[in-house]
Amino acid sequence: MTDAPRRTIVILGATSAIARGVAEEFARRGDELLLAGRDTGELAALADDLAVRFGGRARGMAFDAVALETHAGFVESCREASGGSLAGVVLCFGYLGDQAAAQRDLSEARRIFDTNLLGAVSILSLFANHFEERREGFLCAVSSVAGERGRQSNYFYGAAKAGLNVFLQGLRNRLASSGVRVITIKPGFVDTRMTYGRKGMLFVASPRSVARHIVAAIVHGKDQAYVPALWRPVMLMIRLIPERIFKRMRL
Repeated sequence: MTDAPRRTIVILGATSAIARGVAEEFARRGDELLLAGRDTGELAALADDLAVRFGGRARGMAFDAVALETHAGFVESCREASGGSLAGVVLCFGYLGDQAAAQRDLSEARRIFDTNLLGAVSILSLFANHFEERREGFLCAVSSVAGERGRQSNYFYGAAKAGLNVFLQGLRNRLASSGVRVITIKPGFVDTRMTYGRKGMLFVASPRSVARHIVAAIVHGKDQAYVPALWRPVMLMIRLIPERIFKRMRL
Protein backbone atom coordinates (compact mmCIF):
# COMPACT_ATOMS: atom_id res chain seq x y z
CA MET A 1 0.00 0.00 0.00
CA THR A 2 1.35 3.42 -0.93
CA ASP A 3 1.04 6.45 1.32
CA ALA A 4 -1.49 9.13 0.37
CA PRO A 5 0.11 12.13 -1.32
CA ARG A 6 1.12 14.90 1.04
CA ARG A 7 -1.27 17.87 1.08
CA THR A 8 -0.66 21.22 2.71
CA ILE A 9 -3.45 23.75 3.31
CA VAL A 10 -2.79 27.42 4.05
CA ILE A 11 -5.29 29.10 6.37
CA LEU A 12 -5.18 32.91 6.33
CA GLY A 13 -6.43 34.62 9.47
CA ALA A 14 -6.01 31.35 11.31
CA THR A 15 -6.72 32.59 14.84
CA SER A 16 -10.34 33.57 14.11
CA ALA A 17 -13.07 31.34 15.49
CA ILE A 18 -14.15 30.15 12.03
CA ALA A 19 -10.56 29.52 10.92
CA ARG A 20 -9.85 27.42 14.00
CA GLY A 21 -12.78 25.20 13.12
CA VAL A 22 -11.59 24.92 9.51
CA ALA A 23 -8.10 23.98 10.73
CA GLU A 24 -9.54 21.23 12.91
CA GLU A 25 -11.57 19.82 10.03
CA PHE A 26 -8.54 19.63 7.73
CA ALA A 27 -6.29 18.29 10.49
CA ARG A 28 -8.84 15.56 11.17
CA ARG A 29 -8.63 14.62 7.48
CA GLY A 30 -4.87 14.24 7.74
CA ASP A 31 -3.81 17.41 5.91
CA GLU A 32 -0.77 19.42 6.94
CA LEU A 33 -1.44 23.05 7.83
CA LEU A 34 0.26 26.42 7.50
CA LEU A 35 -1.53 28.72 9.92
CA ALA A 36 -1.10 32.38 9.01
CA GLY A 37 -1.87 35.50 11.00
CA ARG A 38 -0.44 38.41 12.97
CA ASP A 39 -0.25 36.86 16.45
CA THR A 40 2.65 34.42 16.11
CA GLY A 41 2.41 33.30 19.73
CA GLU A 42 -1.24 32.33 19.38
CA LEU A 43 -0.50 30.64 16.05
CA ALA A 44 2.25 28.54 17.63
CA ALA A 45 -0.10 27.46 20.43
CA LEU A 46 -2.79 26.56 17.90
CA ALA A 47 -0.31 24.56 15.80
CA ASP A 48 0.87 22.63 18.86
CA ASP A 49 -2.70 21.90 19.92
CA LEU A 50 -3.66 20.56 16.49
CA ALA A 51 -0.53 18.43 16.28
CA VAL A 52 -1.24 16.88 19.68
CA ARG A 53 -4.93 16.20 19.03
CA PHE A 54 -4.74 15.00 15.44
CA GLY A 55 -1.17 13.79 15.04
CA GLY A 56 -0.43 15.80 11.91
CA ARG A 57 1.90 18.65 11.12
CA ALA A 58 0.94 22.29 11.65
CA ARG A 59 3.07 25.41 11.61
CA GLY A 60 2.37 29.06 12.36
CA MET A 61 3.49 31.74 9.92
CA ALA A 62 3.44 35.53 10.27
CA PHE A 63 1.06 37.24 7.85
CA ASP A 64 -0.55 40.68 7.73
CA ALA A 65 -3.41 41.12 5.25
CA VAL A 66 -2.89 44.87 4.85
CA ALA A 67 0.91 44.73 4.45
CA LEU A 68 0.63 44.16 0.71
CA GLU A 69 4.36 44.54 0.11
CA THR A 70 5.01 41.38 2.18
CA HIS A 71 2.57 39.12 0.34
CA ALA A 72 4.87 37.89 -2.43
CA GLY A 73 7.50 36.86 0.10
CA PHE A 74 4.86 35.15 2.22
CA VAL A 75 3.63 33.05 -0.72
CA GLU A 76 7.20 32.02 -1.48
CA SER A 77 7.70 31.05 2.18
CA CYS A 78 4.57 28.89 1.98
CA ARG A 79 5.88 27.16 -1.12
CA GLU A 80 9.16 26.41 0.60
CA ALA A 81 7.57 25.34 3.89
CA SER A 82 5.21 22.94 2.13
CA GLY A 83 7.94 21.25 0.15
CA GLY A 84 5.91 21.63 -3.02
CA SER A 85 2.73 20.13 -1.55
CA LEU A 86 0.46 23.19 -1.47
CA ALA A 87 -3.07 21.97 -2.19
CA GLY A 88 -5.22 24.94 -1.28
CA VAL A 89 -5.77 28.20 0.56
CA VAL A 90 -8.66 29.19 2.83
CA LEU A 91 -9.01 32.92 3.46
CA CYS A 92 -10.74 33.61 6.78
CA PHE A 93 -9.59 37.10 7.72
CA GLY A 94 -11.96 40.05 7.74
CA TYR A 95 -12.82 43.30 9.47
CA LEU A 96 -16.43 44.32 10.09
CA GLY A 97 -15.50 47.83 11.12
CA ASP A 98 -17.68 50.62 12.45
CA GLN A 99 -20.21 51.90 9.92
CA ALA A 100 -20.90 55.14 11.79
CA ALA A 101 -17.19 55.86 12.18
CA ALA A 102 -16.53 55.10 8.50
CA GLN A 103 -19.17 57.66 7.50
CA ARG A 104 -17.18 60.35 9.33
CA ASP A 105 -13.60 59.12 9.09
CA LEU A 106 -11.99 58.00 5.86
CA SER A 107 -9.31 56.08 7.76
CA GLU A 108 -11.94 53.68 9.12
CA ALA A 109 -13.47 53.27 5.66
CA ARG A 110 -10.01 52.58 4.25
CA ARG A 111 -9.29 49.96 6.90
CA ILE A 112 -12.52 48.16 5.98
CA PHE A 113 -11.64 48.12 2.28
CA ASP A 114 -7.93 47.42 2.76
CA THR A 115 -8.65 44.36 4.89
CA ASN A 116 -11.71 42.86 3.22
CA LEU A 117 -10.95 43.67 -0.41
CA LEU A 118 -7.43 44.86 -1.24
CA GLY A 119 -5.69 42.49 1.15
CA ALA A 120 -7.76 39.57 -0.10
CA VAL A 121 -7.26 40.45 -3.77
CA SER A 122 -3.51 40.77 -3.29
CA ILE A 123 -2.86 37.47 -1.56
CA LEU A 124 -5.37 35.45 -3.60
CA SER A 125 -3.92 36.76 -6.87
CA LEU A 126 -0.45 35.60 -5.88
CA PHE A 127 -1.64 32.15 -4.83
CA ALA A 128 -3.75 31.97 -8.00
CA ASN A 129 -0.65 32.42 -10.13
CA HIS A 130 1.06 29.58 -8.25
CA PHE A 131 -1.84 27.14 -8.65
CA GLU A 132 -2.47 28.12 -12.25
CA GLU A 133 1.13 27.23 -13.04
CA ARG A 134 0.69 23.84 -11.36
CA ARG A 135 -2.79 23.36 -12.88
CA GLU A 136 -4.27 22.14 -9.62
CA GLY A 137 -5.37 23.35 -6.19
CA PHE A 138 -8.14 25.45 -4.71
CA LEU A 139 -8.74 28.95 -3.37
CA CYS A 140 -11.56 29.42 -0.88
CA ALA A 141 -12.54 32.79 0.59
CA VAL A 142 -15.02 33.60 3.33
CA SER A 143 -17.09 36.53 2.08
CA SER A 144 -20.53 37.49 3.44
CA VAL A 145 -24.19 37.80 2.52
CA ALA A 146 -23.64 41.49 3.29
CA GLY A 147 -22.19 41.78 -0.20
CA GLU A 148 -25.51 40.85 -1.82
CA ARG A 149 -27.19 44.26 -1.37
CA GLY A 150 -26.21 47.57 0.20
CA ARG A 151 -27.90 48.28 3.53
CA GLN A 152 -27.59 51.45 5.59
CA SER A 153 -26.35 49.52 8.63
CA ASN A 154 -23.15 48.18 7.01
CA TYR A 155 -22.72 49.36 3.43
CA PHE A 156 -18.96 49.98 3.75
CA TYR A 157 -18.39 46.38 4.80
CA GLY A 158 -21.01 45.18 2.31
CA ALA A 159 -19.39 47.09 -0.56
CA ALA A 160 -16.00 45.53 0.24
CA LYS A 161 -17.53 42.05 0.30
CA ALA A 162 -19.45 42.72 -2.92
CA GLY A 163 -16.16 43.61 -4.55
CA LEU A 164 -14.62 40.41 -3.21
CA ASN A 165 -17.54 38.36 -4.58
CA VAL A 166 -17.09 39.78 -8.09
CA PHE A 167 -13.32 39.31 -7.91
CA LEU A 168 -13.83 35.65 -6.98
CA GLN A 169 -16.31 35.19 -9.83
CA GLY A 170 -13.77 36.51 -12.31
CA LEU A 171 -10.97 34.47 -10.79
CA ARG A 172 -13.16 31.35 -10.99
CA ASN A 173 -13.83 32.05 -14.65
CA ARG A 174 -10.12 32.60 -15.34
CA LEU A 175 -8.90 29.48 -13.57
CA ALA A 176 -11.60 26.99 -14.60
CA SER A 177 -9.66 25.79 -17.64
CA SER A 178 -6.54 25.16 -15.56
CA GLY A 179 -8.29 22.88 -13.08
CA VAL A 180 -7.96 25.30 -10.14
CA ARG A 181 -11.16 25.66 -8.13
CA VAL A 182 -12.35 28.94 -6.56
CA ILE A 183 -14.96 28.72 -3.81
CA THR A 184 -16.95 31.66 -2.41
CA ILE A 185 -18.41 31.20 1.07
CA LYS A 186 -21.26 33.52 2.03
CA PRO A 187 -22.07 33.23 5.72
CA GLY A 188 -24.86 35.09 7.43
CA PHE A 189 -24.51 36.06 11.07
CA VAL A 190 -21.91 34.03 12.97
CA ASP A 191 -21.46 33.99 16.74
CA THR A 192 -17.94 35.45 16.92
CA ARG A 193 -16.12 38.33 18.61
CA MET A 194 -16.75 40.42 15.47
CA THR A 195 -20.54 40.26 15.92
CA TYR A 196 -20.72 40.12 19.73
CA GLY A 197 -23.33 42.49 21.15
CA ARG A 198 -24.81 43.52 17.80
CA LYS A 199 -28.60 43.78 17.65
CA GLY A 200 -31.01 42.41 15.04
CA MET A 201 -29.09 39.27 14.15
CA LEU A 202 -31.12 36.37 12.73
CA PHE A 203 -30.24 32.72 12.10
CA VAL A 204 -26.96 33.02 14.01
CA ALA A 205 -24.63 30.10 13.26
CA SER A 206 -21.82 28.74 15.41
CA PRO A 207 -18.23 29.04 14.11
CA ARG A 208 -17.83 25.26 14.23
CA SER A 209 -20.93 24.72 12.08
CA VAL A 210 -19.71 27.31 9.57
CA ALA A 211 -16.30 25.61 9.46
CA ARG A 212 -17.88 22.25 8.66
CA HIS A 213 -19.89 23.82 5.83
CA ILE A 214 -16.77 25.48 4.44
CA VAL A 215 -14.78 22.26 4.29
CA ALA A 216 -17.78 20.38 2.86
CA ALA A 217 -18.11 22.98 0.09
CA ILE A 218 -14.43 22.53 -0.77
CA VAL A 219 -14.54 18.74 -0.67
CA HIS A 220 -17.74 18.50 -2.74
CA GLY A 221 -16.52 20.83 -5.45
CA LYS A 222 -19.00 23.69 -4.97
CA ASP A 223 -18.40 27.08 -6.57
CA GLN A 224 -20.18 28.97 -3.81
CA ALA A 225 -22.11 28.19 -0.67
CA TYR A 226 -24.45 30.12 1.59
CA VAL A 227 -23.86 29.23 5.24
CA PRO A 228 -26.24 28.09 6.53
CA ALA A 229 -28.12 27.22 3.33
CA LEU A 230 -31.31 29.05 4.34
CA TRP A 231 -29.55 32.33 3.52
CA ARG A 232 -29.83 31.52 -0.20
CA PRO A 233 -33.65 32.01 -0.36
CA VAL A 234 -33.47 34.85 2.18
CA MET A 235 -30.99 36.80 0.08
CA LEU A 236 -32.92 36.01 -3.09
CA MET A 237 -35.98 37.66 -1.58
CA ILE A 238 -33.94 40.66 -0.43
CA ARG A 239 -32.42 41.12 -3.90
CA LEU A 240 -35.90 41.01 -5.48
CA ILE A 241 -37.29 43.89 -3.40
CA PRO A 242 -37.71 46.88 -5.75
CA GLU A 243 -35.29 49.73 -5.04
CA ARG A 244 -38.13 52.23 -4.54
CA ILE A 245 -39.29 50.11 -1.61
CA PHE A 246 -35.91 48.89 -0.38
CA LYS A 247 -34.51 52.41 0.05
CA ARG A 248 -37.19 53.14 2.68
CA MET A 249 -36.51 50.01 4.71
CA ARG A 250 -34.36 50.05 7.83
CA LEU A 251 -32.01 47.09 7.44
